[in-house]
Amino acid sequence: MKFAICNETFQDWPFERAFEFARELGYTGIEYAPFTMHKNAYEITAAQREEVRQQAEAAGLEPIGLHWLLAFTEGYYLTSPEADVRQRTGDYLAELARLCRDLGGNILVLGSPLQRNLLPGVDHAQALKFAADVIQRAIPVMESCDVTLAVEPLGPAEGDFLLTAESGIELINLVDSPNCQLHLDVKAMSSEDKPIPDIIRDSADHLVHFHANDANKRGPGMGDVDFIPILRALEEVGYDGWVSVEVFDYDPGVEALATESIQYLRACAARLT
Repeated sequence: MKFAICNETFQDWPFERAFEFARELGYTGIEYAPFTMHKNAYEITAAQREEVRQQAEAAGLEPIGLHWLLAFTEGYYLTSPEADVRQRTGDYLAELARLCRDLGGNILVLGSPLQRNLLPGVDHAQALKFAADVIQRAIPVMESCDVTLAVEPLGPAEGDFLLTAESGIELINLVDSPNCQLHLDVKAMSSEDKPIPDIIRDSADHLVHFHANDANKRGPGMGDVDFIPILRALEEVGYDGWVSVEVFDYDPGVEALATESIQYLRACAARLT
């Protein structure tokens, strides 16, 4: 299995140091939160994009793509009833696709709950249509950049829109493009009634990216979630993408989070054979 880590895990570490440390631990992929470069993707210059790409490649890491797409932005919203807001948001997703390409990646993970939760007077069915409209506006650029948008269901602790893998697939079907598929996150799936391995099996036709974490917001192996059946399910469905570590609770410290996560994942993977 291919193990990666999200770059914001390293908080204020310089990119070069973070990339080198990640590779020393055994990670082979790196995933970016755009706000670690600039809160506005339009302001990330061509020179900066090239520098970050070269730093990752020099460390021996493969760039995967981006997540936290709309975090710390203003004026964008996925489920807005206002057409001009949806147009701006679609344009911004298109720019993120260009940024992803420039960094050497090909996946955009669409989570960002604060920019997609239901607005007053908008029900879930309407929000699905609004979200599909936003994504469809960006699809031509995603196609030209060879970038896939991975819709990320999130649990009720994060919001009230796309709370299950099934609802994520419903949105994917509305968009109706091979460049719009599914992302699964262990912490988010932990909030569903269905066992995580079953969610993976039922979602296999659309699954393009995967985040490894625990329900307690720390890294895999740092809580109660057993990853052996999870990794076994990924193996059974023929998933050949990245298993990328994403954490939300930084109290254990950067070194512990990065080190213990990959040690645990490798130990679990070894028990599959």
